[in-house]
This record gives sequence, C-alpha cells and structure tokens, in this order.
Amino acid sequence: MISVSQDFAPPFKLIAPYFIIGTFFLLISVYIPLNINIENLHYLDPKVLGWVHILLLGFVMMIIFGAMAQLIPVTLEVGHFSIEFYYIIWPLLLFGTILMGLGFFYSSALLPYGGTIVLISMFIFLAEVFLTIKKVNTFSNVIKYLFISNIFLLLGVVVGIVLALTYAGLINTNINQLLKAHVFLLVAGYICITIMALSLILLPMFGLSHNYTKKPLNFAVIFMSIAVTISFFSNVFNIPSIEYLAYIFLIFSVSLFLYQVLIIYKTRARKENDIYVLSLFTSFGSLLISSIAIVSYFLWHYQTLILCAGWVFFMGFFTFLISGHIYKIVPFLVWFEKFSPLVGKQKVPMLIDMVPVSASKFQFWFSLAGLIISTIGILFSSDDLFKSGVSFLIIGTIFLFKNLIYMIRFK
Repeated sequence: MISVSQDFAPPFKLIAPYFIIGTFFLLISVYIPLNINIENLHYLDPKVLGWVHILLLGFVMMIIFGAMAQLIPVTLEVGHFSIEFYYIIWPLLLFGTILMGLGFFYSSALLPYGGTIVLISMFIFLAEVFLTIKKVNTFSNVIKYLFISNIFLLLGVVVGIVLALTYAGLINTNINQLLKAHVFLLVAGYICITIMALSLILLPMFGLSHNYTKKPLNFAVIFMSIAVTISFFSNVFNIPSIEYLAYIFLIFSVSLFLYQVLIIYKTRARKENDIYVLSLFTSFGSLLISSIAIVSYFLWHYQTLILCAGWVFFMGFFTFLISGHIYKIVPFLVWFEKFSPLVGKQKVPMLIDMVPVSASKFQFWFSLAGLIISTIGILFSSDDLFKSGVSFLIIGTIFLFKNLIYMIRFK
C-alpha cells in the first residue's frame, strides 16, 4: 500500500466547493435525458454532446480536480506550488461548463466562449500541477502516470477549442475525426489514466491491501498511452489505417486494469462489503460491460451498442466510482479537519459514524436500478423504459447530494 502523508493537506473549505458543485452537476446530468428522445438517437446529436460535456466537465472533472487538490501534495509529499490557484479554478470551470451546456442546447455561438473559459481553468490547473511536480525529487510510477495524463489533458483541451470554433462555424475542420481525438485524449488519456494512478492510492488505502504486484497496471497505463497516441495521430493527421490499433490497445489496457483491481481486491484485509465496495463492484462491472459492448459494435456495427456502451461507461463506471469514493474521501477530510485536533481530549466520532448508512443504501439501490432499466431502454430503443430508469437515477442522485451535505456539515 502506498503511504500517504497528511502534512501537506489543503483546508477542506478549499475542496468542498468542488464536491458540492460536481454532485449538483450530476443531478443536472441525470435530469437532462428526460428531455431527450432515445428513439433514433445519434451520438453526434447536439443534446447528447451537451449532456456529455455537462457530465464530464461539471461532474467528473470538477470532482477529480477537487480530489487532486488533496491527493497531489499528500502523495508527492510536497506542498502545492500555489494552493490559491484552486480558489479560481472551480469558478472558471463552473462558468465555462454552463456556457458550453447552453451552447450545445440553445446557441452554438456560446461554445467558443465557454470553451475558452474552460481552457483557462484547465491551463491554471495544469500549470499548478506541473509546477508542484517540479518540486519532487523522486518520481514514483504514480507521479509518472499523473504527468502523462496531464499532458493528454493539455492536448485534449486544445483540440476541444478547435472543435468549439468549428461547431460555431468560425473555422472549417473535420468534426468527426477531431471528436474522436478529443474523446480519446480527455476520456481515455486524462480521466482513465488519472483513475488508474489514483487506484494505486485509494483502493489499497480503503481496502487495507498489501503485498500485491503492480505490473498489470504499469502495462495498462503503457497500453492506454499508446492507444491515445495512435488515435491522436490517426484522426488529427488523417491516417485511418492505424485507427483500429488504438481500439486494440484500449481493450488490452482496460483488461489489465480490471485484472489489477481484482488483485488488489483479493489482497485486501478489510472484508466488509459496505456501500463503497458495492459501488466499486457496479463501477468496474460497468467498465467490463461497456468494453464488451464496444467490441460488439465493431463486430456488428449496430448503432445502439455504441450508445449503450457510452451510457454504461459514463453513468455506470464514472458515476458509481466517484459516488463510492465520496463516501470515503469526504468523511475522512471532514474528520481530519474537525475532529483530529480533539483526539485524546474528548470523544470523537469514527469515520463510519459520519456516513448516513440507510440513506446511502437508498442512493445505491435507486441508482443501480436506474442504470439497469435505462440501459435496457436504450438497448431496445424504448423511450418510456429509458426515462423510467432515468427517474430512478434522479432519485438516487438526490440522495447522493443530500448525503454529501450531511457528511460535510457533520458535527
């Protein structure tokens, strides 16, 4: 298990807005599909693109940036280059995401403005991360993974700006090709490699895992980096003959990552299957299912399969992975700031006392039911079934937001 120092932890008031805003954006993201007709839907539909950007920028990236504000210094065991940067990252990302959402749903002219603001927020984040890494003397594999993922983030944001300008009609480029490069750079290159890196920290820490091999994850990151690089060159420089290699390396990477997760799970000392473990089961199971759906799509070219893969990947893998970690990270950070100074002086709560157990179970089961029903709705092109599942997801997300506020305000 990788050691994590708390000597450089930033104040929780810095991190709290990222979790609150991110979870609120998730609530918006699960509401939007109620206004989308699933029948004859295409993944390039403006409403689908708007939903994806609100989910990824507002929820996934917002939560990741907040988590990185905490995990980068305590993992690297150096202080932030400038912790004050994080006080301006979330307002810029918030405003930029809102403008991009409005741009996709109402007026494409807003896309360049929203994209530029998002670009500025991510440039600030990247500058802070790279300048903090520069202070490190010894580079572990986790640090190398984070460095690689942030390089892909930089490239992905630049491609995203070009796409926004194209979508607004200001320049002329091949949207389909650039969109593939954009997705690979940000989703596979940044988000997935960052998740892989953080998995070596969070999964062993919360599961108390020891003495396990890290070789599968090392190869997973290498294969994912190769896949993203191939996709970038294939789509940006119009070399379609090598595009399928990217998908092959992608599948190998995901398989090795899931194998690494299984190794960590088998070596854990904490055997309780709490809401965190159940969320991880659902998350990694969704990753496996979405990977199978992608492979099936390339075999049979059935459009519905790629929609199912995307939905299960975003709402299953990302959402359950993040929501599960919220129940671990937020109580730990709140306890460390509020109660750790009182240890030995008065009775303090345990971390498990800070999690609303019943409400968290409601959140999990409503969300799981919603994921299953909505996925079946997409698979059979049933709008009524899809929106029934979305309704369950909305209820689950309301519980998640309520539980988050409860844990933050715990006294």
